[in-house]
Amino acid sequence: MGLLDTILGRSKPVLPDLDRLFGLPSAAITLQAGAGFAPTGVGSVCFASVEGGAFARLQEDVRELLDADTGSGGRPVEFSQDAYGYTWLLARRPADDTASLVNDLHAVNALLQDAGFGPQLLCSLMGFHEATAGRALALVYLYKRGTFYPFAPLPGQTGKRDNATELQIRALLADDLPIEADLGRWFPVWGAPGLG
Repeated sequence: MGLLDTILGRSKPVLPDLDRLFGLPSAAITLQAGAGFAPTGVGSVCFASVEGGAFARLQEDVRELLDADTGSGGRPVEFSQDAYGYTWLLARRPADDTASLVNDLHAVNALLQDAGFGPQLLCSLMGFHEATAGRALALVYLYKRGTFYPFAPLPGQTGKRDNATELQIRALLADDLPIEADLGRWFPVWGAPGLG
């Protein structure tokens, strides 16, 4: 970064730190103890779609990697595309095995990054639920910012968020995860695989 960048207020972009995902298991314990949200065992990775044979091979590599890790005959990973054209990869693990789910999410992100698809990565999320009120919550990792934020849709209300819960979770997890300070970057992820 040079003097001109400093004068014009430009800053270097934050380099992604995928190892920050490994803070999710301890955050899950804090979240369950402090707010009653339990992990669902479901997580997902969102990235801009890329066409071509190299990307199709990479999707198969991801499936093989996660299949080999679980030892299952089926596919523990699903790919889907949302209304905006983004691709979502959905991974499942037992709800009490957040460490393995985080390992899966980290492996997928690292595989995409190492294959040169890092600029297409948008976010990863891990799902939670609160059974008594039927509330869903996601902890969303912003790949390009290296930070997390909570996303809590209001149950039974399309397109509305529970801002009070999101702010409560931000305060609760401040010691566990790097929380995104700019609330304008807490984008809604309506209908994201792994949420609710």
